[in-house]
Amino acid sequence: MGSPQITENPTIAVDEDEENGISAECKELIHGCRKEKGWRTSFLYEFQGFWCQPKKIDAILSFQKHYLARDCDVILATIPKSGTTWIKSLTFAIMNRNNVPVSDGNHPLLASNPHDLVPFFEYKLYANNQNPNLSILPKPRIFATHIPFGSLSESIKSSDCRIVYVCRNPLDTFISSWHYINQLGRESRPPIPLEEAFDMYCKGVIGYGPFWEHMLGYWKESQERPSKVLFMTYEDMKEDAMSHVKMLANFLGLPFSVEEEKQGLIEEIVKLCSFKKLKDLEVNQNGKSIKNFENKHLFRKGEVGDWVNYLSPSMGHQLSKIMDEKLGDFGLKFKVCSTVP
Repeated sequence: MGSPQITENPTIAVDEDEENGISAECKELIHGCRKEKGWRTSFLYEFQGFWCQPKKIDAILSFQKHYLARDCDVILATIPKSGTTWIKSLTFAIMNRNNVPVSDGNHPLLASNPHDLVPFFEYKLYANNQNPNLSILPKPRIFATHIPFGSLSESIKSSDCRIVYVCRNPLDTFISSWHYINQLGRESRPPIPLEEAFDMYCKGVIGYGPFWEHMLGYWKESQERPSKVLFMTYEDMKEDAMSHVKMLANFLGLPFSVEEEKQGLIEEIVKLCSFKKLKDLEVNQNGKSIKNFENKHLFRKGEVGDWVNYLSPSMGHQLSKIMDEKLGDFGLKFKVCSTVP
C-alpha cells in the first residue's frame, strides 16, 4: 500500500526555525523530501514512507544508527494519543513488581510521570543530537516509540526483544490528537480548525502517519511473529483491563503466579495505572516530562466513542470508509461504543 498522493506546493520554503539544531545530514535529507503543512509545526516531511517533523527525523536517524537492542528489551509502540501513557504504566508495573511492590506507597508511578520511567527513543533518548550509552541501564530495559515498524532499527527486528503495540479507533484518535495539538500551541498560534485537521488526517498527513500504514506494519508482524509482537487495541483494553494485563504479563515472559492472582495483584495493577488515578497525581498535573509537552495535557477524557460529540455524521462516514478500505481486507477492525450515525 503506497503513501497518499499529495501534491507539494512548490512555493513553500523550508521553515528555518525547524532546521535549527538538526544535523547537516538531516537538513540535506529533508530538502529532498515532499512536505505538507503540519498540525503543530509549519511542515511535515515524508520520510521513509511516513510523515514526520525535522527534529524527530534527526532523532530517528540517530536511533537507527546507534541503538543496539538486547533480547530482553521491551519496546512499546503506539500511534500518538492511542493509550501510550497507559501501556507505559502497565508495563512498568508488571515488569518491576518483584522489585517494587504495587502496593508500596512510594511506587515510582506515584511520583514520576510514565514518560520519565519509560523514555521515548525519538523524544528523549536520541533527541537534540544525543547518543546515550544505554548499555549501562539495568534490566529490564523498557523503551517507547511512535516510529512505524518499517523504520525501527535493524537490531530490534533481528533480536528477540519483544514489541507491544497499542492502537486505537482512528475516529477517537483523531479527536484526541486534535485537542492535544491545539492545547500545545494555543499560546503561539491559532488552533487548527477541526475540518482542516480532519482533511489532513484522512489524507494521512499527521505525525507518523498515515495511520493505516502505521497500524498495518505492526499488525502484519504480529500475525507472522506473535511471539515478537503483541498487538492490542485501546478499546479491548478498556473493556477488559484485567485479562489484558494478564495477557501482557504472559507475553513479556513474566506471568502472574497463582498466588499473585489470589492476592489480587492484577487488580491492584489495573487500579494503580487507571486513567483517573494517573490523572489525579500531582506529578501528572504539573511539569513537562517531554520537552514542549505539559504533563497535564496527557490526560483529557480517555473515553471510547467521544468522537460522536465532535464529528458530523458525514465526517464519521468518511473516516469509517477509509478505515474499511485500508484495514478491512487485513482483518483489522475496531470495537466502538458509538456507531456512525
